[in-house]
Amino acid sequence: MMEQHQAVSGSCLCGKVTLKAEQADLHVGACHCGMCRKWGGGPYLAVEAGDQVTIDGEAFVSRFASSEWAERGFCSVCGTHLFYRLKDKNQYIVPAGLLDQQDKLVMSHQIFIDKKPEYYAFSNSTENMTEAEVFAKYAP
Repeated sequence: MMEQHQAVSGSCLCGKVTLKAEQADLHVGACHCGMCRKWGGGPYLAVEAGDQVTIDGEAFVSRFASSEWAERGFCSVCGTHLFYRLKDKNQYIVPAGLLDQQDKLVMSHQIFIDKKPEYYAFSNSTENMTEAEVFAKYAP
């Protein structure tokens, strides 16, 4: 899979929070883990935004430590999901729908595919990883 990186920007529904990432990967991934589905009501469609992320409107950002290694951020005014952040690496994963660059995004992979419920499926041809494969590849 060829990587495409570029600066991206986006904002929450109410506009109180804006986000800019210098080196985001334009490949969209879907996470089917139970926490992501509970958080957003469905799979988390997101891009890796790297560690060079600027957030304006930080006073309106609420953070929830969803695990020992990660936190999730959302706008405290409108509730828009802003990011999933890996604490140790300061790595931001941001919702694809948040970004202004919609026409440049390409869906390329799905993780926790073995946790995906049967009631939905994507027709895109993607690289798929199970829970065990994700932890084997990314766990500290």
